[in-house]
Amino acid sequence: MIQAVIVEDELNSRNNLKNLLAQYASHIEIVGEAEGIEDAISTFKGLSKQPDVAFLDINLSDGLVFNLLNKLRPFQFEIIFVTAFEEYAVKACEYSSIGYILKPIDPDALKEALDRIPKNGKNQIEKRLEIFNSHYNNPNVFSKMSIAAVDGIYFVNITDIIRFEAEDNYTHIFLQTGEKITASKTIKAYEELLASYNFYRVHKRHVINLNCMKKYLKGEGNIVIMEDDTQIEVSRRRRASFLDKLRELQEGN
Repeated sequence: MIQAVIVEDELNSRNNLKNLLAQYASHIEIVGEAEGIEDAISTFKGLSKQPDVAFLDINLSDGLVFNLLNKLRPFQFEIIFVTAFEEYAVKACEYSSIGYILKPIDPDALKEALDRIPKNGKNQIEKRLEIFNSHYNNPNVFSKMSIAAVDGIYFVNITDIIRFEAEDNYTHIFLQTGEKITASKTIKAYEELLASYNFYRVHKRHVINLNCMKKYLKGEGNIVIMEDDTQIEVSRRRRASFLDKLRELQEGN
C-alpha cells in the first residue's frame, strides 16, 4: 500500500479526490487529511512516519502550500499538486518532473500522476522542488530542468541539451557531455515544453536545439549537422516552417 496525505481547503474537492482514489487506486491508503497549513503541520507531525505521497492544493485558505513544505523540510515524500489551471504552475511541474492534477480531476490524469511516482524511493524531491520554485517564481530566467528517466532523475541545464530522439513512448536526450538520458515521456511533451528555448521539431522523431546546429545542408537530403556531429533529416513537410524559423533567428527575433 502507498500511504498518502491530502491537503485541500475545499471539502468537496477533498472528498472528490478521496472517492476517485478509492475507485481507481485501491493501493492508495489515506493516512491523513488537512485543510490548511497549520492543520497540515499537525497532521504530518501526528504520523508515525512520513507518507509516500502528498496531494497538495497550491493555493490554501491560509497561504501558499510552499510555506507548508518549507516548514516540513527535510522530507522525502513524493508531491502531486492538485490545482486549478495556472500556466506557470503547470510549466513548473513539467520542468521539475513533479506530478500535478488539474481540477476538475480527470481519472486518467490521476492515474498518470500516480504512475509517475518513482518506484526506487530515490525521488530527490527537494532538489526537484527547487527547480519548481525557480520556474514558478522567475519563469523568464529559468535555466535548469529535471528529467524523470527510466533509471532515475537527472538535473540538466537546458543549454546543455543538443537534441531529443523519439523511440515509441520514450525519448532519448543527448547532452553536450556526450551523455544520453532515456526519459519516460513522449517527444511531443518536450517539443511543447521547450519551444520558447529555441528547440524545434524537424522530424517526427527529432527535436533539436537550434543553438546547437553546426550546419544546414540544403538540397535533396536537407540535413542538419549538430554539434555532436549527428546528422538529422528535416522532414519534407517541416522544411518550409523550419526555414522560416531559421530566418527569425538570423533576424534576432
